[in-house]
Amino acid sequence: MNETAPGELVIVTGMTGAGRSTAAKELEDLGYFVVDNLPPTLVRDVVRLVDDSRGVHQPIAVVVDVRSGSFFDSLQANRHQQVTGRPTTLLFLEATDEVLVRRQEAARRPHPLQGGGRLLHGLHRERTALADLRGDADVLLDTSNFNVHQLKDRIAELFGTAASTRLKVTVISFGFKYGIPVDADWVADMRFLPNPHWIPDLRPQDGRDPDVSAYVLSQPGAGRFLEQYLPVLETVAEGYLTEGKRFMRVAVGCTGGKHRSVAMSEAIGALLRESGYDVRTSHRDLGRE
Repeated sequence: MNETAPGELVIVTGMTGAGRSTAAKELEDLGYFVVDNLPPTLVRDVVRLVDDSRGVHQPIAVVVDVRSGSFFDSLQANRHQQVTGRPTTLLFLEATDEVLVRRQEAARRPHPLQGGGRLLHGLHRERTALADLRGDADVLLDTSNFNVHQLKDRIAELFGTAASTRLKVTVISFGFKYGIPVDADWVADMRFLPNPHWIPDLRPQDGRDPDVSAYVLSQPGAGRFLEQYLPVLETVAEGYLTEGKRFMRVAVGCTGGKHRSVAMSEAIGALLRESGYDVRTSHRDLGRE
């Protein structure tokens, strides 16, 4: 990432039920600072606050909709790069009336402009209010035939970078006696390996120390486990990306979370990095003994 070039500003708008929330969540996963339901008059204020707190390189996405009232002129005045100092894209999401009615009825939510009338009346009022904005959009997406995953993939294709669309993997070590991490996608149990705790010279060290790591990884079964487990994780990772998931947490446990799980977590993390994944390791229970 260029730390001096200004990050992009994406303004997300469009029809109620066309996927603004899904687009916003995907942009957030891609590293954007996201503000939902923002009055257009505050766009420049948000940009200035983000510039000051996170730096001009931080990409921003703001979601504006018809609830903001008569906002076309205000939005136009605030969206251009000479005003915000950032390259700016206006993303407009739409779908057919039939699809929007079906989605709103499934969500069991009234349209913000239907008042005491029918849902369809609210949609027609919204189309009229947004007609000029739709015509000025930089990117127009008809989501009528998109499911959630397809829309997320399209947003990633439009606004993602090679770095932001890579799967982000966290490998976390833990001790079973403290409980399994509740947010783990995969859990591996290292208690089938001999415990360095019972070796006096290794007991005070942890799995990050070379002597402990070498001991754990040299045990019968350790190499075979890595050889067979890594292809499983890579297969799952490919499936996660296909399904639009960009985060995976792999938990590796032993009794106390100090020796075996730590050494194996570091080894798994290193191998996944070699395969091109964005990996961080974390050791939840180190220091608790």
